[in-house]
Amino acid sequence: MSSVTIERRAHVIVLGNEKGGSGKSTAAMHLIVGLLRDGYRVGALDLDARQATLGQYLAARQDFARSHGADLPLPRFAAVERSMLDSRAAAEAEETSRFTTAIAAMADCDVVVLDCPGADTFLSRLGHASADTLVTPINDSYVDFAMLAKVDPDNHQVVHPTVYSEMVWQARKRRFARDRGRIDWIIMRNRLAATEARNKRDVGTTLEALAKRIGFRTVKGFGERVIYRELYLQGLTLMDVREAGLGIHLSMSHVAARAEVRALIAAIRLPPARLELTPPTARIGLA
Repeated sequence: MSSVTIERRAHVIVLGNEKGGSGKSTAAMHLIVGLLRDGYRVGALDLDARQATLGQYLAARQDFARSHGADLPLPRFAAVERSMLDSRAAAEAEETSRFTTAIAAMADCDVVVLDCPGADTFLSRLGHASADTLVTPINDSYVDFAMLAKVDPDNHQVVHPTVYSEMVWQARKRRFARDRGRIDWIIMRNRLAATEARNKRDVGTTLEALAKRIGFRTVKGFGERVIYRELYLQGLTLMDVREAGLGIHLSMSHVAARAEVRALIAAIRLPPARLELTPPTARIGLA
């Protein structure tokens, strides 16, 4: 019996949220590096080229690797610029073309990680509609929860979904209409307090009710740890500390933070990485 080779398209992971400061770029960078170190061929796409948080993070990483002789894996990277055309229709057509071209250039990757702007833009909607997995980081409070749904202040019951949830619903419809694909939506609860608190319990209960109503999963995200901020300027992640021999002592907090990253990767439920004859560091670099 002859063997049949099944072509596998890149799994698209979108980091999306319409509120700044939720940890999208930190989560994106740790996903990228964690997946590279697991043997995946990874593409990285920054849809917020004006702020360029992900792009700057990766540029700093490349500089650190060059100046320190460190063996740091790098993804294939591209940034998609917003159109400056006056006509809305023309601008959206140009952005669609730029987005499609950038995605097509990463066709041989196993995974493509998209970092979306913290605002409702046409590029952000294009990114969301391309997702296989959508990861939405939120800080664990009702301030961030308001992005997902309106909550009754007296009993904390969900009144109705709000603008971001509606946008994801539209993205799901566009994705299904295009290729019958489905978006697995994960809400990532960041900055969870170590101790049990009433607000933490209330947010969790309300999230569970909303999850059943509009269809998402929740995972524990990243804690409030100084190490995430300390590594940013060097373009490093917790996945680099031991492997690259950077001379940073791994404390219990660092070990716990690495476990948070690993738990997020596991929650995405990717197929196993394909075996590579050439390590990702040599194959894929910044464009």
